[in-house]
Amino acid sequence: MKLRDLYKKAIEVGTANDPRGRDIVLKNLERRKKEFDELKPDEKESFDQESLHNPYSDSRILYGADDEEIKSILVGIDIDVGEIVLADSLRSKGRRIDLLLAHHPSGKAFADLYMVMQMQSDILNTFGVPIHVAEGLMDARIKEVERKLMPANHTRAVDAARILGIPFLCLHTATDNMVASYLQRLFDEKKPYFLSDVLDILKDIPEYKSAGIHSVGPKIVLGSKNRKAGKIFVDMTGGTEGAKEIFESLTNSGVNTIVAMHISEDHRKEAEKKHMNVIVAGHISSDNLGLNLLIDEISKGDSLEILECSGFKRFSRLNEV
Repeated sequence: MKLRDLYKKAIEVGTANDPRGRDIVLKNLERRKKEFDELKPDEKESFDQESLHNPYSDSRILYGADDEEIKSILVGIDIDVGEIVLADSLRSKGRRIDLLLAHHPSGKAFADLYMVMQMQSDILNTFGVPIHVAEGLMDARIKEVERKLMPANHTRAVDAARILGIPFLCLHTATDNMVASYLQRLFDEKKPYFLSDVLDILKDIPEYKSAGIHSVGPKIVLGSKNRKAGKIFVDMTGGTEGAKEIFESLTNSGVNTIVAMHISEDHRKEAEKKHMNVIVAGHISSDNLGLNLLIDEISKGDSLEILECSGFKRFSRLNEV
């Protein structure tokens, strides 16, 4: 498989699993195209034209030619200089590695992470939060994250991959969409009654079961096992944590339980004030689930060798009936 084809397929699959729905994604791409068409010629030079086709600014080919042939991939939750040097060392020992695949973004994809947070407003709207409230709360949070990202050394890992000549790809929101949609469908279908039932469902998933063995399995951080789950909102995509003030609107819209990858202490305190139930499924384990689901889709019809590193553990569902 060519690098560009692999990347394109990943974005297509991520889009198909976007919690907002495909129509909203396409509307945003149409708006982006209109913005581009209205720019002056000199402004178009600095415009990210990849954003006309890929709705996720944090999922990009960071280094490598489109026509690179990909058969063996070193996959990690985080790919930094250490993992890139590891790949180079494995290559020097005769191990084939055609691509570095990270979940968390680097380079331009990291610098532009804040841009994908806009999708959270539409996701919240699907759960009953008025769109003007969601957008109003998210605007300030997006600007906050943008400011926090500005001082970072964004290109450090990408520079290492370029110097060593190893293609480098990151798939962040495209992957997070996979786990968010997978778990939301699962809870909607199984309708767990108590929070303990939610935990049981999570702990039966290989990625979370493995995390439990390493003491980082799913946990109730607000509520108790005997509390009723009610309406569940799986909050696992859209860049990073949204506005901490959102819990009142979620409560008013009928959401009782949030299942998240992680939650900051400030967000937890705000959720507690609204008597919200919160289950933290696990950050790295949720990233693993999303990556595995995405790799399964990419691998259909193509034989790809997957090497694990940096917190990633491969669980394939390709042979499940």
